[in-house]
Amino acid sequence: MNIVRILIIEDDKNLCQIMRAGLQDAGIDSDFCHDGETGLELLLHNCYDACCLDRMLPSMDGLTILKKARAAKVSAPVLMLTAMGGLDDKVDGLEAGADDYLAKPFAMRELVARLHALLRRPSQAMAVEESNQIHYEDATLDCNQLELCGPKGHCQLSKKEADLLEVFFRYPHQLFTRERLLSRVWGDDTEIEESNLNTYIHFVRKKLKKAGICLTITTIRGVGYRLENIHD
Repeated sequence: MNIVRILIIEDDKNLCQIMRAGLQDAGIDSDFCHDGETGLELLLHNCYDACCLDRMLPSMDGLTILKKARAAKVSAPVLMLTAMGGLDDKVDGLEAGADDYLAKPFAMRELVARLHALLRRPSQAMAVEESNQIHYEDATLDCNQLELCGPKGHCQLSKKEADLLEVFFRYPHQLFTRERLLSRVWGDDTEIEESNLNTYIHFVRKKLKKAGICLTITTIRGVGYRLENIHD
């Protein structure tokens, strides 16, 4: 459940490989691409803990990617990377939806430190967490007691059901592929079958409904799952 994975969108292939190696040394896994259109697709169809985004990219610039991702309710923190280090450039990036800004060239230690700071910072789109309880919309998930509470009462959860809901509550509106869910909830257990995931998704949907909660897990055919408000 604590595996951190970020997306690097950087057209400088040498810099990208240096970043991946440095992040790996810091215990951070990463996916990468070298153009804007591919980067946007990856952001929209996967759930990353953060994104390192170059401003100047082929096919689509970083500011456009940011605006489109935020409009699609992607809440992952974004660290903008660019050689354009002027004040106006920084303001443009932050106003487009970036969470932080790092001018090139940069030291790997600073990149890692800034990412760690972003990962500690709660996103406005994320659920509120207190005393091992996560509150989102009209639901409360107690991760210790394995209990889901809503307007119509509470439901007891299995550990895996609670783990699944924790992922969705922490990243509302994010689209999860089946592979990403399996990795986050079951980790390195390669014996788990996808049919087991289907079963747990079914159980969780029933318990959300039983508790009268305004949320459900929607299947995006051929892609994965997303937590959505049934009234949207």
